[in-house]
Formats: sequence, C-alpha cells, structure tokens
Amino acid sequence: MTADRAAAPAVTAGRAPAGEDFGVYLVTDTELAERHGHGVLGVARAAVAAGVRIVQVRDKTASARDLLALTAAVAEAVGDRALVVVDDRLDVVLAARHAGHRVAGVHLGQSDVPAGVARAVLGPDAHVGLTANTTRHLVEVAAMPSGTVDLLGVGVVHPTSTKPDHPPALGVAGFARIAATTPVPCVGIGGVELADVGPLRDAGAAGIAVVSGICAAPDPGAAAAAFVAAWDGAGR
Repeated sequence: MTADRAAAPAVTAGRAPAGEDFGVYLVTDTELAERHGHGVLGVARAAVAAGVRIVQVRDKTASARDLLALTAAVAEAVGDRALVVVDDRLDVVLAARHAGHRVAGVHLGQSDVPAGVARAVLGPDAHVGLTANTTRHLVEVAAMPSGTVDLLGVGVVHPTSTKPDHPPALGVAGFARIAATTPVPCVGIGGVELADVGPLRDAGAAGIAVVSGICAAPDPGAAAAAFVAAWDGAGR
C-alpha cells in the first residue's frame, strides 16, 4: 500500500495496491474487545477510522458459522476502507466472498492449508498472508511461485498472552534477520508496542500487526491513531 493514505486508491475486496507499506495491521481478539466493552466491530471501526489498513478477523474458538457472521459484519463495516482478511479459515473466506462480502483473503499459519492451494482457490487478485518465523519457513516460501504470498507475518517479536503457544520470541534483531532474507514483505507481530514501531520499521518491516495494543485499549481509536502516527513518523 502507499504511504500516503489520502492519495491511496479505494480499497476493494482484492489485493492491496502495489508497494511494501502495509502500515498498521489490526488482528482482532473477540475476548479482549468484548471485555473492554467495544466489541470487535467497535474496535475495527475505530481502528480503520484512525488509519489502520488491514483488519484480520481472528477468533480461534468460534464455530465456522459464527466466524462467518463476524467476518461478514466486519467486512460490511470497514471493507470499503481497509483490507479484511480471515485468520486460518479458507472455508470462511470462500463462504464470505461467495455471499458478496468484501473479504480480501486469508492469513495462514504453518498448520493450515498450503499457501499455494489458497492462491489457486482464491485467484490472483486475492490476498494471501502466511506466518513465517524460521529458516525452514523461508526456504519453503522461496520455493513457491512468485506472487503466491503477499506478506509474511513474522514473530513473535515479544512474548504475548494473545498467542500462548507462540514460538520463542525473535526480538527486533531476529525479525531483522528474517526480513533481510526474503523479498516478500514482512509484518512484525507479537507483543508489538509503540516503542517497537520505529525499530521494526528500521529493521525492514513493511508493517506492524497489533492485537492487544488496540483491542484491549480503553480507547481503541486513540490507540490505533498512536500506532499509525508512530509508523508514519518512523518512515519520514
């Protein structure tokens, strides 16, 4: 995506415009959002209004039917202004797109369907993200046809309670080593705080993914705006 949001083309249900600046990427957490009284829709609306460019709908405990309903609601709320992607569930993405919702694509983990399968099923204009945090993962990505994956979610940067089974934390230096070895844009995720934004951008990040820093904030819009301002400021 372009760094200048005001000049950016309108978002559609497909891939982001060409470029390697994905900015601030919200990953939703239903429990955190509800615990603080905003709900996923409230958090997503506030975050996108503040300049967040991608919203990943993530709920590990929801049924396929409930996740589809949540995804459809998020897409209707913000899909005209941000890319809406679904965590893990290619079936939910396909169902949402079949129903005409503005869902850009999927973000896959290493245990989900292969990225090449998702690309083949969704087509060339969809968004396919992939979690990658080891040398083996990068070797596998390098072997894929160009364009299979749009971005890599690299982390965790710091330990985080939103992903209890996360691998060892990479830190900013570990993130930098991974970002330097792949041409695929890398987004830092996992315990990312405001103080990490500049160092991650300097380390080669094409964006930062935030969960609790926005979903658990008393004012999600203000929190998102602070991350957006930090990201934009780090790019100057």
